[in-house]
Amino acid sequence: MTLKQIQEDILKLKKQNDVILLAHYYQPIEIQEVADHLGDSLGLSRLAKEANTEYIIFAGVDFMAETASILNQDKRVLLPSSEACCPMAAFLDENMVKEFRLDNPGLPVVTYVNSTAAVKAESDICCTSSNAVQIVEKISKEFNTNAVLFGPDANLGDYAEEKSHIKCIKCPPQGHCYVHTLLTVEDVKKIRQEHSNAKFLVHPECEREVRHLADFVGSTAQMYNKVKKSPSEETQFIIGTELGLLERMAQDFPNKKFYLAKDKMICYNMKKNTIELTKYVLEHLDDPTFEVKVPSEIAKRALNPIEKMLRFSKI
Repeated sequence: MTLKQIQEDILKLKKQNDVILLAHYYQPIEIQEVADHLGDSLGLSRLAKEANTEYIIFAGVDFMAETASILNQDKRVLLPSSEACCPMAAFLDENMVKEFRLDNPGLPVVTYVNSTAAVKAESDICCTSSNAVQIVEKISKEFNTNAVLFGPDANLGDYAEEKSHIKCIKCPPQGHCYVHTLLTVEDVKKIRQEHSNAKFLVHPECEREVRHLADFVGSTAQMYNKVKKSPSEETQFIIGTELGLLERMAQDFPNKKFYLAKDKMICYNMKKNTIELTKYVLEHLDDPTFEVKVPSEIAKRALNPIEKMLRFSKI
């Protein structure tokens, strides 16, 4: 069966079975092409909450499907590959959050959505790379403090601290995304020399020294929109995030040229979802193997910090 045939079957099966397919920008391009919605963590969180279908297939990693389950306890949330996990989320567990609270009484816990449901349940508010600065500013004001606890990504916490001037105590100090920390200052200098007219766009999960070399720092969706709104004379872009976003933009903006900041910027965990698995899930929607269901007790507690993030993001 050809790729085109598989994609056509997916489109038919979605329509027949009341399914919405949400896909992150880091997913394989062939999955992006058949998704109902593409986005970053914040955009997809909002779409998950608004979903009015019986089934949600989340082409992403486990924490994203968990978030959809927290927001939609009455729906079936399916993840094509049970191996599509986020190593960053593994840096922080719920017991560590409790310990950080004990060591830092009175400070609010800001948890990146790249975290487990159990960690979210121990948090005061969640954030994404799109709104981390805004969330840190607002929650510190609410708690009347000049510091917050921030985890699990130390680089995003550093970025939020740098922009908000509010101390972000990293929980834990070594938490990171293995894709974004691959990118070094030497890599950036090399590719900027090779493409001297290109604008350099980078994700805030990258290290501070790399971010300081960028023309623009933002989430995947913010980078996408930056290119979308760029003037016609800006035709070349170096993309400092996962390959999937570059592939998406190359398709959507054929008049512009894109260069990956480093060849190895590929999230192999995101790529565990395949087009074949996506079709298989659609053919076996009631197979419990694919369902991601956050227990109701955890979901209830995790819902508050997620909904608070969504409210704060609108203000």
